[in-house]
Amino acid sequence: MTPGKWIDPRDGTFLSHAEVLEKAAAASVVLLGEQHDKAAQHRWQLHVLAGLKALREDLVVGFEMFPARLDTQLSKWVAGDYPNEAAFLDASEWKTVWGFPADLYLPIFRFCQQFKVPMYGLNCRRALVTEVGKLGWDAIALEDRDGVTPALPATPAYRQYLFDITAGGSPNRKAQSAQDPVFDRFVRAQQTWDRSFACRIAQLRQAGPKPPLVAGIIGRGHLEFGHGTPAQLQDLKISSTVVLLPHVGDEPPAENLADAVFCIDEREDA
Repeated sequence: MTPGKWIDPRDGTFLSHAEVLEKAAAASVVLLGEQHDKAAQHRWQLHVLAGLKALREDLVVGFEMFPARLDTQLSKWVAGDYPNEAAFLDASEWKTVWGFPADLYLPIFRFCQQFKVPMYGLNCRRALVTEVGKLGWDAIALEDRDGVTPALPATPAYRQYLFDITAGGSPNRKAQSAQDPVFDRFVRAQQTWDRSFACRIAQLRQAGPKPPLVAGIIGRGHLEFGHGTPAQLQDLKISSTVVLLPHVGDEPPAENLADAVFCIDEREDA
């Protein structure tokens, strides 16, 4: 595929940068997917955020990388209250809550600080994911759910998607099909993240007198084909969601993968 081009995965047509950004800026939520360890994909996210900020002064950014309990620390960063970046990363518990190299994300954090774009955490407490995966939502006391509501059950298509991206029918795995009850624990855990991101985004949309444009920085496995967080947002009555993904390689993107994908040179993404 041609690097630097936007593609509509529904029909393979090329889209202009302006029309993609204008559509995204007119939405309620824009979800920017990523592979966490790819610097080029984070540069792409930064460029899209800059374009959205030019069109929507009320842009706010939510990050999978931070739990919501760290919102105060993120607010202090945007305000310029830390003496340096190391102090921010320490206060925001970066090595514990995320752990990927901070240099991958710092350009986005710097952009938010420089342009005073509010930053928020989208994640829940880590233990909740394990607990729901193991026990199910009904076993979790309301006060222990960290503000996250029970997820809309996974569709058969989403279960199949998750099964396929986690080694498919490998003979070494316990679950032998997407519908195998043994696979339920993984699906419930994945959906806890999906729902957490969606609940936080919904809360941000409802926080002020005028709902802002919320951009979510989220791993692409939570976004592809409208599964995951987009489906949970729909369940929360937020239907105007645009999903944008980076695309690497010569093969065309899968049909209906996202609302638009941006082609990145393989050499750049190495």
